[in-house]
Amino acid sequence: MASIPTYPWHLAPDGLATIRQLKARGLRPGGQDVAAQLERPRRRRGPLVAYLYEIDEAKPVRPMTPAKWAALAKANTARRTCPECERDAGYVIPTSLGMCVPCAYPDDEQGAA
Repeated sequence: MASIPTYPWHLAPDGLATIRQLKARGLRPGGQDVAAQLERPRRRRGPLVAYLYEIDEAKPVRPMTPAKWAALAKANTARRTCPECERDAGYVIPTSLGMCVPCAYPDDEQGAA
């Protein structure tokens, strides 16, 4: 396997972008191989690495279909629905609790009233 060019953090040449930078421009890598990488040193662990892709070879992001929008809405509704009281909490249920806050702490609600 050939080695890919490595650049220090913030010193990548023009024409290369990370996936996040491509997405901000409405692009995606489109199946191309990694063109280079950035390395940011860290004190106690190995360096942080970000892969770079050619902007010229990137393709437009695929538009969302009605089926994808429906699936996303259904998934988000499931994340907001409390499994205990089966109500929409109005926020994403914390995985640490596994239920909405009023169901997780029923005594606190009575004490605050």
